[in-house]
Amino acid sequence: MYLVHILLPLNDNDGRPHGRELFRTVSAELTQRFGGLTAHTRAPAEGLWEDDGEAERDEIVIYEVMAEDLDAGWWSEYRESLEARFRQKRVVVRSQEIRLL
Repeated sequence: MYLVHILLPLNDNDGRPHGRELFRTVSAELTQRFGGLTAHTRAPAEGLWEDDGEAERDEIVIYEVMAEDLDAGWWSEYRESLEARFRQKRVVVRSQEIRLL
């Protein structure tokens, strides 16, 4: 079993906020494919990184799904579609193997 996290920015690279409908669409897509979704949306997390020597910052929400198998090809294509829709250079999608207790 795998736990997949999708880190989605609240704003695009120019600081324009994304509409709620964009997030609803992603939620619906993931719920349909994986049968459920957990969205961490109450208090946005803050992402920090260095880009060409300057500190960059994003407010993000985290979506997570559990998947029996990890289809890396599908996730790569989905990540690219999220990057286009959210107007981002990179959307982080990460996975970890888990064991349900």
